[in-house]
Amino acid sequence: MGELHRNLIDGEWVGGDAIPNINPSDTGDVVGEYARASKADTEAAIAAAKAALPSWSRSGLLERHAILRKASDEILARKDELGRLLAREEGKTLPEAIGETVRAAQIFDFFAGEALRLSGETITSIRPGVTVDVTREAVGVVGVITPWNFPIAIPAWKIAPALCYGNTVVFKPADLVPGCAWAIVDILHRAGLPKGVLNLVMGKGSVVGQTMLDSSDINAITFTGSTETGKRVALASVEHMRKVQLEMGGKNPLVVLDDADLKVAVECAVNGAFFSTGQRCTASSRLIVQEGIHDQFVGALTERLKSLTVDNALKSGTDIGPVVNETQLAQDEKYIAIGRDEGARLVFGGERLNRETPGFYLQPALFTETTNQMRIAREEIFGPVACVIRVKDYDEALAVANDTPFGLSSGICTTSLKYATHYKRNAQSGMVMVNLPTAGVDFHVPFGGRKGSSYGPREQGRYAAEFYTTVKTAYTY
Repeated sequence: MGELHRNLIDGEWVGGDAIPNINPSDTGDVVGEYARASKADTEAAIAAAKAALPSWSRSGLLERHAILRKASDEILARKDELGRLLAREEGKTLPEAIGETVRAAQIFDFFAGEALRLSGETITSIRPGVTVDVTREAVGVVGVITPWNFPIAIPAWKIAPALCYGNTVVFKPADLVPGCAWAIVDILHRAGLPKGVLNLVMGKGSVVGQTMLDSSDINAITFTGSTETGKRVALASVEHMRKVQLEMGGKNPLVVLDDADLKVAVECAVNGAFFSTGQRCTASSRLIVQEGIHDQFVGALTERLKSLTVDNALKSGTDIGPVVNETQLAQDEKYIAIGRDEGARLVFGGERLNRETPGFYLQPALFTETTNQMRIAREEIFGPVACVIRVKDYDEALAVANDTPFGLSSGICTTSLKYATHYKRNAQSGMVMVNLPTAGVDFHVPFGGRKGSSYGPREQGRYAAEFYTTVKTAYTY
């Protein structure tokens, strides 16, 4: 059995019942034992956050800056160690995992700086002799609920702004990946956060998450996960009139026009659709290809897929690691079967693979002869599965790209300034990529989508203030 890692509640490490954290690249490898919080534990964490709020929300800017900067420095200094932990528990390749860890450090560094840039404005009133101050204040106790696919970056981009703007936090990570969550909380705790400001409650969504949703003492919830669960978070929050920020699913298109640079288009497709085992809400699972380049593109993409190595995430030379667990692997296989039944042609992959260590390995799957009405083109699979949709021209490509219940990220590969400009303006998504993978975003600019992909204010960068603060207007005579 691995080392026991406990929950952090009101500045104390507590917890009893625990479950093993299993490595999807090697199911015999236990990353560690992680405590599961009960309803009572979660209620205690919420109470601690509420009690800590008055002091922390009025804390000095230098104190917040120093703590966030110290956390950033430690994460960066330990990037190889933490990256290895991430790769072991989630299945990302080691280079991807280290890159995500560096991103987490950059996020904390950015918000350390933002803590020193908190500002408002003074406006002259329309009434003589009256001044108006517009300021931002902490929204209150923030519930943070994160997914398993980015176990250190997503917690960072939610917790860092929450603390920067003076909120207190109750943090529930995904049950599958408690390791990185525990590490980041431990780092912040040792960086000097007062007790109760940040509380970690690991465990089941049906217990921990539901207790958070039921609490009238949580003033805002930021959630990343499935659309179905996101809707439940929103509905449960209406009763308490709390602020909600939801980042949910995606079925992102990558348009490839006849004039595209073939090599660029193939690399965009491989990176966007298959890296990180396709387990990204920004993954380009719909490849919308103009008929003039279609056959060349499919041939080149298939050859590129043949060159990729699927293996243990920690092994040097691995391009794609395992699927996160058996449940997700079974879902991927279900959709591959659905695609075949719908009449799509599986031109590459789709089979389970055996490797030196027992794990959840899947050969990336590529479908052709698909339509945008097929389930594999409508529903989020969240795995290394992509479908190619043939279109006759740009207008049809744009129409197909926008014909989706989601709207997170959208991409186009073209050498035409005309089409690139038109697509950026008319793609119905929160983010647009030109000659870049649909997955992969900067930490200092807004992140979020439209339609069924997002609800509420944007995440990341200076736009994070829209969710993590509330505006106050004060008049003085």
